[in-house]
Amino acid sequence: MLDDNTRLDWAYLAGVAEPPNAALHKLIAEVGATEAARAVSRQSVPPGHEEVLRATAARHQVNTAEEDLSAIARLGGRLVTPADDEWPGWQLLALGRADTAAKGGEPVALWARGPARLDGAVDRSVALVGSRAASGYGEHVTSSLTGGLVGEGWSVISGGAYGIDGVAHRCALAADGTTVAVLACGLDRDYPAGHARLIAEIARTGVVVSEYRPGTSAAKHRFLTRNRLVAALSRAVVVVEAGGRSGAANTAAWTRKLGLPLGAVPGPVTSATSIGCHRMIADGVAQLVTSSDDIIRLAEPDGVTGSEARTSSMRPTDGLDETQQRTYDAVPARGSLTIGEIAFASGLAVREVRSALAVLETRGLLSTNGSGWRLAGSR
Repeated sequence: MLDDNTRLDWAYLAGVAEPPNAALHKLIAEVGATEAARAVSRQSVPPGHEEVLRATAARHQVNTAEEDLSAIARLGGRLVTPADDEWPGWQLLALGRADTAAKGGEPVALWARGPARLDGAVDRSVALVGSRAASGYGEHVTSSLTGGLVGEGWSVISGGAYGIDGVAHRCALAADGTTVAVLACGLDRDYPAGHARLIAEIARTGVVVSEYRPGTSAAKHRFLTRNRLVAALSRAVVVVEAGGRSGAANTAAWTRKLGLPLGAVPGPVTSATSIGCHRMIADGVAQLVTSSDDIIRLAEPDGVTGSEARTSSMRPTDGLDETQQRTYDAVPARGSLTIGEIAFASGLAVREVRSALAVLETRGLLSTNGSGWRLAGSR
């Protein structure tokens, strides 16, 4: 359980840079939230973290942590951090991989509103996304898919938007299922305004999530940033309808980048809202989906259930950045090396190796006897 001061530090860090920000995330991982907050506020960071200064230059002097925590408390919500039990760490870990961290790293923290525990709500979940200008066909299919998923105990994730998103949320609620809305604005902002009642209902039974502090307005770039979370928090993503260029197509791209299953629903060949789905299926990047059973097989291959599907396909080194991976790779399977020897083997500066070793030790990948570093569990 975090003490009040530490939670204030997390709240400050959650708003001090426009997410996602891999540099800030790396600093927090290496020195902890309290030291990171102090370093950012003073604009004095350890060597190798200069990118954090650029990312936080515009906001570091304005600390709204107390106001933000009060605002979310008035909504009956909370700030969920990596130090909290309900943090969906396994789901978000893929965002920290070397090939995705630069433009879509893990969130620093998440603002949540609703009674459902975040980790439990997303453990067995599917994202249904699609066009805002949904057709009657798209709405019908979304309703059918959602009902089937909820009936089998799956939760449904979407982005709270008009069209397919809204239908997925409403049908999950009508079926007494759990639904998760991931927003591109602060949780005190109803966006779109026409979904204010829907978002409030989701918050009454499920959970509404955002990585943006209270008071943050929706913006185009924030929708694209939000899409990576919709994908990452899901076991599989299904696109019901999508035009040639759409937010749903962007979510699909993130799904593929994260290595998660992607499905697409075929539609009438004359429908402009199905062009994107047909293209994904034809290109072989998405599996054709026509029923909730298809989706469950997609999300739960070979009968693997729950978080087992995530962990079974993940390696212990998933989530390391390039420096950390090079440091880890430099350590032999047997024996140990000094920091200087690791620096030589990896081609990295000693200060970079020292920072990477701290992260690798925290993750249980390496250990030290004081004189050298070895793989954890090796002799």
